[in-house]
Amino acid sequence: MRLNTEGLFIKVSGVTTEEDALFSIGLGASAVGFDFGPTPRQISVNAAHDIVRRLPGGAISVGVFRNEMPERVVEITNTLGLSAVQLDGAITSGALAYVAERVNTVMRSLPGIGNPDLAVPIPGVDYLVLPDSDDHDSLVDCLALFLDDAVRTPMIASGGLNPSNVVDIVQNYPVWGVDVRSGVETAPGVKDPVLLGQFIANARWAYDHTYVERHHDEWPL
Repeated sequence: MRLNTEGLFIKVSGVTTEEDALFSIGLGASAVGFDFGPTPRQISVNAAHDIVRRLPGGAISVGVFRNEMPERVVEITNTLGLSAVQLDGAITSGALAYVAERVNTVMRSLPGIGNPDLAVPIPGVDYLVLPDSDDHDSLVDCLALFLDDAVRTPMIASGGLNPSNVVDIVQNYPVWGVDVRSGVETAPGVKDPVLLGQFIANARWAYDHTYVERHHDEWPL
């Protein structure tokens, strides 16, 4: 199921504290993401639960899982009432279908290169996140995909984004959204308020002063 959003979708990932979550949304982010896998930004289910229930109405919460059992993905997502899941790493088509049938919205991250033919939508996937690493070179490697009119699934740009380079990406590529992680941090999982504010303001400015045609109204629901 597609999310009910307007304009550029902005997701702040790797959130570990209530303060960072509320500040991100307060500055204008569309969504906050919680890492439930073994990463430097891993958050416990209980801590995420406390944060999610304090988010304001309309804020989107995304659970990020890497190489996780589909049953656990569904259990955590529905117990916490998350808006969406993001599936990183390897997953079988059967496991993906299992998750998609039991949660509201599925985002699927893919590597910057070696992608399958994305002109054919992946069953059960509502959004694509490219690339699946927080590395800007990997994002550069897959920029051509964002210009491919044959891809009919909304795409979110990720990978090493920061307040400076987000302007180029949003202005020059018809991305549906952007996903930032380390580019607004002072340490893994510790968001910097100034960088956060700059990132969101720059992303919005770039969207309002875009050089490319957007396809938001053309993507099938």
